[in-house]
Amino acid sequence: MSPPRDELWHRIAAHDIGPSDASLSFAARLARENRWSHAHAEAVIGEYKRFCYLALTAGHEVTPSDAVDQAWHLHLTYSRDYWQSFCPDVLRADMHHGPTKGGAAERDRFYHQYAATLAAYEAAFGSAPPAAIWPAAQRRFSVDPKAVRVNFSDGIFLSRRVALALGLIFLMVGWLAGRIV
Repeated sequence: MSPPRDELWHRIAAHDIGPSDASLSFAARLARENRWSHAHAEAVIGEYKRFCYLALTAGHEVTPSDAVDQAWHLHLTYSRDYWQSFCPDVLRADMHHGPTKGGAAERDRFYHQYAATLAAYEAAFGSAPPAAIWPAAQRRFSVDPKAVRVNFSDGIFLSRRVALALGLIFLMVGWLAGRIV
């Protein structure tokens, strides 16, 4: 992947989000809040920076992946960094975050906008975005919106694979118990 060689990209890439003396860094907080590894959070931050570059250079509105959106949301909570440093000094422009109004027309608009964002990414960076952070538009707008964020200390959660295995075990035990009686 070849990054752009312009001044804007260099400013964005060099910017560290949040105070450097914080005991919980921006990356560590992003990882904790999303239950990601630190390495994945760092990769998402890199992709967030690429998204910010696209927002200013693509020539059309851009839409982030869900992971990139999580980084953007968190960056917005670092309001002093975002509004007093990142936008005026790094981007040299305001970059507002606007949620969808909802409905089928908005879903279609954001679907096409996201697909255009993926194409702009490839044009700007010379390769397709990483699928682990930037899923295809179909997944982003049909599967991912069904996801919910949960606090894992509120209950017992099983992966699909474990739940399926337990279900099969219970079925077999029930079947065997019926044959023994």
